[in-house]
Amino acid sequence: MDLLEPATFDLLNRWQRDFPLEPRPFARIAAQCAGLDAPAVLERYRALAAAGALSRIGAVFRPNTVGASTLAAMQVRPAALEQVAALVSAQPEVNHNYAREHALNLWFVATAPDAAALEAALARIERASGCAVLRLPLVEEYHIDLGFDLADGAVPRPGPAAAGVPLALSAAERRLVEALDDGLPLVAAPYAALGEPVGLSEAEVIAILRGWLERGVMRRFGAVLRHRLLGYAANAMVVWDVPDAEVRAAGTRAARLPQVTLCYRRLRRRPAWPFNLYCMLHGRARDEVARAIERVAREASLSGYPRQVLFSGRCFTQRGARYAASPAAETAHG
Repeated sequence: MDLLEPATFDLLNRWQRDFPLEPRPFARIAAQCAGLDAPAVLERYRALAAAGALSRIGAVFRPNTVGASTLAAMQVRPAALEQVAALVSAQPEVNHNYAREHALNLWFVATAPDAAALEAALARIERASGCAVLRLPLVEEYHIDLGFDLADGAVPRPGPAAAGVPLALSAAERRLVEALDDGLPLVAAPYAALGEPVGLSEAEVIAILRGWLERGVMRRFGAVLRHRLLGYAANAMVVWDVPDAEVRAAGTRAARLPQVTLCYRRLRRRPAWPFNLYCMLHGRARDEVARAIERVAREASLSGYPRQVLFSGRCFTQRGARYAASPAAETAHG
């Protein structure tokens, strides 16, 4: 499939946010996409998912609102990296798992229904791997939105916000969150199909999703992409050690820059990890990203702070966060 063919590119790029929350969303998209009817739009989304360019169509929740999550890192012997990475990726709580160029060479994101389940998952990984897990929870977000325009990098940048607090969900809402783990069913009436197994009508599903968007529980609802398959083959995480009294101002400056795709403050773990300000940059080539890092350092007045640059290597896992309790966690609590 030609991912740059105009209609296909539009289906991926334009609908990363503001995906229609109405009974027949693919018909609405077809009405705005020249040359394709609703069945053709649906079939093309299925093909994009099968090709791996489309991870899912669904919710991107604000961190720590419908569950608990953290970034985590491990120092793994290079000879054991593949084995340990496979073990980490096999955990249902792990939704992103990458090798990075650093002594801490395996980085992952874990999400669970609550803080206790998250800690149980991290402890389980430590026991199974024999490696310590460095826990790096979010403190403050300055810009978190990987739904950037593939042509010019444009994306809304709302500004600083404290880490999310858990939302009190009804039983039906919790079931809906769990049903969204794998994204919207790729059928003509997806909200009806999503709601049926969890006991919600089509109208109830749409109303709940709209409410979550309006309240900021969901950051966006739409196509979630796998950027490497779309040409963004290079990305780096840059971390700075910024005095706590200055980190919000520094993060706010960095978050305004179009080169920065993620920017947030995380808890330090001295002495092993003194860094508190994180920026992610995505690009088509390593030298492009390296130049962008220097520009960000200059324009955000970060050049005077200690930093490290961790380019991503292999992607072991990239999938939607899972908020359902895992069988392993249930066994551990039992």
